[in-house]
Amino acid sequence: MDRHGRRRAHPSFAVPDPAVLAELHRAMVIGRRFNQQTGDLARAGRLAVHPSSTGREAAQVGGVLALRAQDWLFPGYRDGVAMITHGVDPLETLALFRGDRRCGYDPHRHRCAPPSTPLAANASHAVGLTYAARTKGRDVAALVLMGDGTTGEGDVHEAYDFAAVWNTPVVFLVQTDQRTAGVPPHDAGPAPTSTRATVGSDVRGYRVDGNDAAAVYAVVARALAEARAGEGPAIVEALTHRVDRHTDADLFQRHRDDGEAAYRAERDPLLRSEALLRGERIVDDGVLEAYERDAARVTVAVDDRLAGEDGHEPSSSSPSPDAHAEVRPMPARR
Repeated sequence: MDRHGRRRAHPSFAVPDPAVLAELHRAMVIGRRFNQQTGDLARAGRLAVHPSSTGREAAQVGGVLALRAQDWLFPGYRDGVAMITHGVDPLETLALFRGDRRCGYDPHRHRCAPPSTPLAANASHAVGLTYAARTKGRDVAALVLMGDGTTGEGDVHEAYDFAAVWNTPVVFLVQTDQRTAGVPPHDAGPAPTSTRATVGSDVRGYRVDGNDAAAVYAVVARALAEARAGEGPAIVEALTHRVDRHTDADLFQRHRDDGEAAYRAERDPLLRSEALLRGERIVDDGVLEAYERDAARVTVAVDDRLAGEDGHEPSSSSPSPDAHAEVRPMPARR
């Protein structure tokens, strides 16, 4: 979809069906609210730090909802929206930022690896898991989430090489917000298209508008299907834009020159998604308001549970004890 929420035809990729479009938007609404809340918690000193991904919601949500139930997610430290979309308890995703030495959740239960702080470590882990799964005769694929700074690490190129040599079903989703100096994006042509990524390995490459959740979903789903069919791993570069600072600890770092207002007008993935849903009458005001209520229940539950563990008074608007489960979208599994 373009920035006005209108469909854009493509010869190789179809727009997802209406139910998937609605679920992509719902997950982004929850993710945006969660990012805002965790930023507030960090600034209030209730988290040690929080690396925001506001603006990247479409790339994370579109990629995760393209996974099947048995597939694995390998997130980085900035991919909390992807993790909660994948079904991880929102509070448990914050264990790292609360200074806990533990992961916070059971990786095997959620098929979600611990968020990787060392750049590119998760890439090699994903290749190893899918290689082991195939050796055991299990049908498992993996999605690796990375930022554009990761592409300059030697570890990630080793992961590309091993994935290509072993032909493992891994898709590397690079969220490129073009903030990293000196690391050019992969040369993969206009969006969305397919070519061979210029990384030294015979790895398929795609480039896609990372602010278009429908396009990200379509491209990642295709890349995963091809990888499972034995056509090799793939790199998907999602061109996106992160609004906030590197972390909330960077108090003196300025925003980019184009600023948040220009971002919202031109690139905000939620605005274009909502425009499409309204324009095609896929959802109405009541459904959109319900999505906002879902997001509010998630954040209130996180705040109350966090307050209880910290010995503070919980919010008077506390929802049911299992309200955090509201974050789990209806799976758009393939």
